Amino acid sequence: MNSYPHLFEPLDLGFTQLKNRVIMGSMHTGLEDRPWHFSKLAAYFEERAKGGAALLITGGFSPNRAGDLLPFGSKLMSQWQVPFHRKVTDAVHKHDSKIVLQILHAGRYGYTPLNVAPSAIQSPITPFKPKELSASQIESTIRQYGRTAKLAKKAGYDGVEIMGSEGYLITQMLNERTNRRTDEWGGSYENRMRFALEVVRSIREQAGDDFIVVFRLSMLDLVEGGSSAEEIATLARALQQQGVNILNTGIGWHEARVPTIVTSVPRAAFVEATARVKACVDIPVVASNRINMPDVAEDILASGKADLIAMARPFLADPEWVNKAQEGRADEINTCIACNQACLDHTFENKRASCLVNPRACHELELQYTPVTDAQHVMVIGAGPAGLACAVVAAQRGHKVTLVESRDHIGGQFNLAAQIPGKEEFHETIRYFNAMIRKHNIDLKLSTLADEALINELKPDHVVVSTGVKPRIPAIPGIEHEKVISYQRLLSEKPPVGQRVAVLGAGGIGFDVSEYLTHEGKSTSLDASAWQKEWGVDVNSTTAGGLAVPELHPSPREVWLLQRKTSRHGKGLNKTTGWVHRAVLKMKNVQMLGGVEYLGIDDQGLHIRVTRDDISEERTLDVDNIILCTGQESVSELYQQLESVAETSNFDVHLVGGAEFAGELDAKRAIRLASELAASLN
Repeated sequence: MNSYPHLFEPLDLGFTQLKNRVIMGSMHTGLEDRPWHFSKLAAYFEERAKGGAALLITGGFSPNRAGDLLPFGSKLMSQWQVPFHRKVTDAVHKHDSKIVLQILHAGRYGYTPLNVAPSAIQSPITPFKPKELSASQIESTIRQYGRTAKLAKKAGYDGVEIMGSEGYLITQMLNERTNRRTDEWGGSYENRMRFALEVVRSIREQAGDDFIVVFRLSMLDLVEGGSSAEEIATLARALQQQGVNILNTGIGWHEARVPTIVTSVPRAAFVEATARVKACVDIPVVASNRINMPDVAEDILASGKADLIAMARPFLADPEWVNKAQEGRADEINTCIACNQACLDHTFENKRASCLVNPRACHELELQYTPVTDAQHVMVIGAGPAGLACAVVAAQRGHKVTLVESRDHIGGQFNLAAQIPGKEEFHETIRYFNAMIRKHNIDLKLSTLADEALINELKPDHVVVSTGVKPRIPAIPGIEHEKVISYQRLLSEKPPVGQRVAVLGAGGIGFDVSEYLTHEGKSTSLDASAWQKEWGVDVNSTTAGGLAVPELHPSPREVWLLQRKTSRHGKGLNKTTGWVHRAVLKMKNVQMLGGVEYLGIDDQGLHIRVTRDDISEERTLDVDNIILCTGQESVSELYQQLESVAETSNFDVHLVGGAEFAGELDAKRAIRLASELAASLN
C-alpha cells in the first residue's frame, strides 16, 4: 500500500502529464558553465530521473551576457549550444521524466562588471555596481528570454522555469527596493510587474503553447522594500492569465537577514506563504524550502497547501528519494541535513557542487560503486561518519563487511552535532546508516574494542581504521580544575553547567557549543511558528517584504566566546551558514573576545591577557565553567600498531576520517575519502 497517495498522484497539465508530484528543484552545480562538462551533467540528471523525479529543473542559464551570474557563466544564446543540451534532455527522457531549463538573469547579483539592473543600485553581496538598463535594453532582454526558451525547446527541454525570485533581475524589477525608475517600467506596481509578464509573453510567442512554463515567484521577499501579500497575489493571477502553467515557490533574497535553507530552519517553515498564493490561482502551485522527507511532503499536499513539492538538495543527498518513498523504503533515504558544506558553499567558491552525505553527487562518472567480482572481507574499525561511509559502500559493492565500534551506538561525532539546537537533522544520517547496515547485512559489533587479537580472529583482507578524534587539551595552568569540561563531555554526558561560562576556541565547535549553552528547552528549529517569531518572519506578508520585529529569547546564562586570533570570530566558518551562527550568538548577547592569551584557571575563574592594538590587559573572568573547544587530535594508535606489522600480516591496512586528519572537524572530507577508498577496494 502506498503510504503517500497524494505524492504519487499524476498531474495532468493538458498537453502533457507529470507522473507524480515531486520536482527536483534548480541547483547550480558548476557543470553548466562549460560545454565539455555536459556529459557529466547528463549523468547527474539521469541518475535523478532514474530515481523517480517527475520533473527536473536545471541550474540557471542566462538569456544574455549581461545576465551572467559569474564571468563566462552558463547561458543559452546560440544554436551551437543545442547539441550539448541534447545530451541532458535525452538522458532524462529515457526514464519517463520531464526536464525544464531555468532561465536566470542575475541582474545586480552578477559577479561581473557587465551586470545591469533596473536602477544603478549596488547589491550588498556583489562587488560591482550595476548599470541601469535603458528602455530599449529592457525590451531586448525580454526578447532574449524568449530566444532562450525557443533554443531550449529545440534542445529537447519540456519547458522552462523563469527565475523570478531570490533577488535576481525579475525580483529587482518588481520591488521599490531596487526599482527607482520613473518610466513605464517603474513607479506603480502595475508598471513594475510588466517586465515579468512581458517575459512570459515573449516565451509563449517564441516557444509555443505545448511547452511547460514554470514561474518561480518570490512569495516572501524577507527584505525591506519587498512585495506585500496583495502585490504577490496580483502578480500570481496575472502570470496565470499570461499563460504560466506552474507557480514555484521562491523564498527570500540572497541579501536577506533571515536564513531560509540552512539546517536550523524548520522543515516546511514557509509553506503558509505558498498556501496563500495557491488560494488565489487555479494553476498548480509548488511548495519548497526545507522539505526533505516524504511524510512532510505528503502532509503538505494532503492539507491542500500545494499541488507539487520541489526539493533541490535532497536530490543531491539521495537521487533515489522518489523510488524509495514509493516503494515503502523511506528509512533508506539518505536525508539532506541542509548543511550547505558541499553544495552551496562550493557554488560560492566556484567549485563543483556535491553533497556531504553523498560524495557521488555531481561526480557520477568519476566515483562509481561498481559490484565486485571477487568479494573480500573488509573490517572497519570505528563507526563514525567515515567508518560508516566506508562500510556501507564496501558492502553495497558486494564485499563482506565487519564494522567494529567501541561504544554501544554508531554515529561518532554526528551524535554530538545532533545535540546542537538547529542541527537535529544529523540524527537522520545516523538513522540512514543504521538502515544500510541492516540492508547490506553488515556484521556490526558494538561495545567491542578492536585489537590485533580480534583482527587475527576475524582474518579480514582489509582493515580500515576509522577511530576518530579526541579533544585537544591545551597546556594551561589549572587545566585539570573541576570547572573545565571538554566539548565532547559536555555534549555526550551533559554535566551541569553554571550561569557564567567561558568557551575557549571560536571555530565551528566553539560556535556550536555557544549555541548549545545559550538555548534552553525546545529548539525553535523544531517549531516553525516559534522560529518565525524569533527571526521576525511575517509569513503572511502583511508587511511589505514579510518582515516583523524579532521576538528574542534571552540566553539562560552569560557566555564568553574566546579565541587566540585577533581576526573576526567565525572567519573560518562556511560562507552560506557562518553569518547565521554569528547572528544567533549576537541575538543571545554572547561576548566575543579575540587576541586572548590563557594565563590560568583556578577557583576565581579564568585568568586571561587580552591584546588589542599592541595594548595588553590582564583580566579574570569570574566563570563557573570553562568549555574546551580547542581543537582535536587524531586517535591513530591502533593504525600505527597495525602498520608496523603490515608487511608480515595477511591484510592491507588503511586509515580514514579524523584518525587520518583531525584539524577542524570536516565530515565532508572524511565521508568523501572513505567512500573513495571503499570504491577502490578489490
